[in-house]
Amino acid sequence: MEPLNTIKRELAGAANAEKAKSMEKYFQAKPGGYGEGDTFLGITVPKQREIAKKHYKQIRLAEIMEMLKQPIHEYRLTAIFMLVLKFQKAKDAQLKNEIEQLYLKHLNYVNNWDLVDSSAHHILGPQLMHRDKELLYTLANDNNLWKQRVAIIATLHFIREQHFDDTLRIAEMLLNHKHDLIHKAVGWMLREVGNRNFDVEYQFLAKHYKQMPRTMLRYAIEKFPEDLRQKFLKGLVE
Repeated sequence: MEPLNTIKRELAGAANAEKAKSMEKYFQAKPGGYGEGDTFLGITVPKQREIAKKHYKQIRLAEIMEMLKQPIHEYRLTAIFMLVLKFQKAKDAQLKNEIEQLYLKHLNYVNNWDLVDSSAHHILGPQLMHRDKELLYTLANDNNLWKQRVAIIATLHFIREQHFDDTLRIAEMLLNHKHDLIHKAVGWMLREVGNRNFDVEYQFLAKHYKQMPRTMLRYAIEKFPEDLRQKFLKGLVE
């Protein structure tokens, strides 16, 4: 337990009450917000990464999972950082598989967009790259906002490997989603596709943009030439 206790002490030492208040607003921890009930110490992400990098080799996976279950947001994010580092530095498939299974088993604690975005494409992406991807479609069909975000963000790894099909299929599944955080995630992934293959993104958008939430579209076309961007925004692309 010593590494875990040390990490908690170091995190506590970096706490900032004023920043914690602003983070509560930023992550909508208020009643009815997407982060309702989350609590914050007010620690910067660079500091959390620094602490994670310092301790990830010594801490056991069981202790990381214990941290991930904690109500304090920075405990969970620091745990995610350490889990990803352990995965990336693992030299054998057995350890990577164990980390994947622990991640999936504790997915209910990966319950805010920064936790998802710091882990899904680093763990599930590489693991599923050359395997059946049905898991992602199951997550995309889940009613849980964060699991749906995991499904689309995990495909960032595929996009970087020039594999776009799963991103487009999951984007289509989430096209009519009601939450802004899914609109942003899908739009972001479509933009990443376009950064590597403009035609693939363009064809997808030409087919779907008129039914696409405005935020999703704006994210997707952010880097388009201005005249083409305006055509999409005005509904003039056929």
